Amino acid sequence: TSITSAKIQVNGVHLHYQQTGEGSHAVLLLPGMLGCGQTDFGPQLKSMNKQLFTVVAWDPRGYGKSIPPSRDFPPDFFERDAKDAVDLMQALKFKKFSLLGWSDGGITALIAAAKYPNLIHKLVVWGANASVTQEDVRIYNGIRDVSKWSEKVKKPLEELYGHKYFAATCEAWVDGISRFAENSDGNICQQLLPDIKCPTFIIHGEKDPLVPQAHAEYIHKHIKGSRLLLMPEGKHNLHLRFAEDFNREVENFLR
Repeated sequence: TSITSAKIQVNGVHLHYQQTGEGSHAVLLLPGMLGCGQTDFGPQLKSMNKQLFTVVAWDPRGYGKSIPPSRDFPPDFFERDAKDAVDLMQALKFKKFSLLGWSDGGITALIAAAKYPNLIHKLVVWGANASVTQEDVRIYNGIRDVSKWSEKVKKPLEELYGHKYFAATCEAWVDGISRFAENSDGNICQQLLPDIKCPTFIIHGEKDPLVPQAHAEYIHKHIKGSRLLLMPEGKHNLHLRFAEDFNREVENFLR
């Protein structure tokens, strides 16, 4: 099945998305920081079961091909993304759908599942956190300067954005997410986790250098009935590196 690519106006911006499959179960893929469908979900768009699922990967505002506007990070940027994501799926006429969120997209998915419970069928998050610690801020500052990134990770993003936008947006992201550390308990969305009522699957790579495992354990503990899978060799991009295992686990959960 081919992958279609289009834009649709949502909340005053033109959001870009890719769509594939003709299954009755709609699934939205939510990318991480600076990411979009094209950079973050190749193996999922290509290989997820097209008979069972209709798979949509979106580019949040200011990311991927959802520019303009330029990306910014006001205090409520995760809530804004959650509303955009849900409204996008409604605009595409999906009455109910599941969320697969990676990293920042996982935080967005947690918020969306808590705030729009009637719309969300099932939830999968990996590499996500519900709070920001001082240790996290130290990790984020370690990736602030994109010139120090590995070529492999840097290249697709430079091709997508150009060096200037890529570098400036990464710095703005570090500042934006670090601000949560000033909240009580570094809170991003901790208070919303008990409101998540849909079946929830949390996956975490035990070798994730960006998101310590305690975050996954906290989310698991505070979402009633959720399931946690630890991947011993998994890093932050476990869904790309171990795409076959990841897709199989997720499809079994979504069935």
